[in-house]
Amino acid sequence: MRRRDEKGSTIPLILGLATVLLMGIALVINASSAYLQRQSLDTLADGAALRGADLGAAGVYGEGLTQDRLLQESGAVRKVVIAYLESVGADHTYPGLEVQAQVNVVDRSVTVVLSAPVKPPLHLPGSPTRPVVTATSTAAVTMQE
Repeated sequence: MRRRDEKGSTIPLILGLATVLLMGIALVINASSAYLQRQSLDTLADGAALRGADLGAAGVYGEGLTQDRLLQESGAVRKVVIAYLESVGADHTYPGLEVQAQVNVVDRSVTVVLSAPVKPPLHLPGSPTRPVVTATSTAAVTMQE
């Protein structure tokens, strides 16, 4: 009985596993970067929504607050949201930032949606070059009796 020779190289196996490992590390780094940017956009959206909702309560200390004074106008809310984002430098931090501000008259709430492209630190073959992350926040000012 002849014994079979099992000579061969393990270099292709090692290189293949190293490639998979490096791609996995790059994926985790890119996903972490996108997550952190989304968290930062969440913070900006929270601040912008609060500023927009607060618009309906402007002058409350001098004039008092009635149910009718809690109404927000879409145009005014959008201006306040944009002004807030400019004051914190969001357009410089997130180039390509898109802003949507919506006012819901029924529940007196303001919803702000921010979208910005992410620049991944590492490029993976076959992955999108400019993925977009989105953050949404809603704030409302209501009266309690």
